[in-house]
Amino acid sequence: MKTKKILIINGHPDNESFNYGLSEAYKIGAEQSGADLKEIRIRELNFNPNLEFGYRKRTELEPDLLEAQEKLKWADHIVWVYPVWWGSVPAIMKGFIDRVLLPGFAFKIREGSVWWDKYFKGKTSRLICTMDQPAWFYRLVNKSPSHSAMKKLTMNFIGVKSVKITSIGTFKVVKGRMEKEVVE
Repeated sequence: MKTKKILIINGHPDNESFNYGLSEAYKIGAEQSGADLKEIRIRELNFNPNLEFGYRKRTELEPDLLEAQEKLKWADHIVWVYPVWWGSVPAIMKGFIDRVLLPGFAFKIREGSVWWDKYFKGKTSRLICTMDQPAWFYRLVNKSPSHSAMKKLTMNFIGVKSVKITSIGTFKVVKGRMEKEVVE
């Protein structure tokens, strides 16, 4: 049986956040299952998060982003852990995505066509998102904009078809102790 290669990407800018605890728990579980594991903590990378010229002019990738691309190529399964802020991902994570998932690396536009080639086919992904509202409210009332952006417009766009989402909403008190609301 082939050992699963898992990449955990933490998109929270605060290393003392609940998201870091979630990443660590996922890491422990993955290691216990025998998976090969690598991590990217976006906050620790040295890079300019702005795609300054869009795709009009190439911006050279910093060494940390080149290493991140190698980890992304290596992985069978990509786990993203991040908070939902203003219905989206944190700015530093968005900048990471803009700078790393580039044409020629993650996809290729076909000349004269509305279609593109997807270079991440065969990979899977898990999105673990925390938020300051109940997950059901985010889904039903707000229509889950960050989930759609990450699953459909990012992961599916580059070829990752199997994307599972775990939404962790507000805390609630149950029999005198605090619990998180989790929806998958």
